[in-house]
Amino acid sequence: MAEATSERRSLIQRIRGKKGEEKAEMSFIDHLEELRWHVIRAVLAVIIASIFVFFKIEFVVDKILMGPAHKDFITYRWLCKLGELLHVNALCLSDFTIKFQSNAMTEQFLTTFTVGFTVGFIIAFPYVFWEIWKFISPALSDKERKGTTGAIFWISALFFIGVAFGYLVLTPFMVNFYSNYSLGPLIEFKPTISDYFENLIYLTVGIGLLFQLPVVIMLLTKVGMLTPITLRRIRKYAFVVILILAAIITPSTDPFSLALVTIPLYGLYELSIAMSMRIYKRQIKQEDIEEWS
Repeated sequence: MAEATSERRSLIQRIRGKKGEEKAEMSFIDHLEELRWHVIRAVLAVIIASIFVFFKIEFVVDKILMGPAHKDFITYRWLCKLGELLHVNALCLSDFTIKFQSNAMTEQFLTTFTVGFTVGFIIAFPYVFWEIWKFISPALSDKERKGTTGAIFWISALFFIGVAFGYLVLTPFMVNFYSNYSLGPLIEFKPTISDYFENLIYLTVGIGLLFQLPVVIMLLTKVGMLTPITLRRIRKYAFVVILILAAIITPSTDPFSLALVTIPLYGLYELSIAMSMRIYKRQIKQEDIEEWS
């Protein structure tokens, strides 16, 4: 009798265990389904923004994306005016003339889609990250969620600042430098249109994503996963990582382009240490107040 009761209990436990596994599996599937809809909505936002870009593709390409290739681009004019005020003639970059070529029959057609979806992604970035945040935030604790207030705004703002930095600073310097660089008088500089847009995309979207560094470090400090002491201790290793990331983002291998990307990124790392220190001191002060209250 006791053995029969024990067998029934064992059977019930196995059944409950199977039901628990099925429930956990369904829960995992539900999470995948939820993630799928977040991804679908984010992709739709990029597609809608890209369609808008396609309708204005000639204006976007000629007036915006090709802007740094014109010698009257706003960056060149600002630098020259600054040079006149400071009496530094070197800030007036050398005059240049650049013409692009297309060597493949489908190059311009395919470049249209590359440009459209890239610009569409830049426009839709805040919504794309909002969808990602909606999926991640329920898994955070109340403390972690409170410590990440305003994350969408700051991440979007830093992304657009990074894109603007790549477009207004890095790209004009790159175009001016390479259009004036020559190994000899018999060599004519005529880059392909796909090569120009590849460099432009890397130097805008890539820098925009890397400009998230301060926000990432702030969030990790707020949730207690990182401290400014650690950031200072790994400073030299961080510089090597930043150098590698800059080399990945910069399609060319010359030290000039590498320095243009590495210097601002390392500056962001130092800024992140200062911001992390402020948050860390505030947390210690708050803990002292709670301890004595």
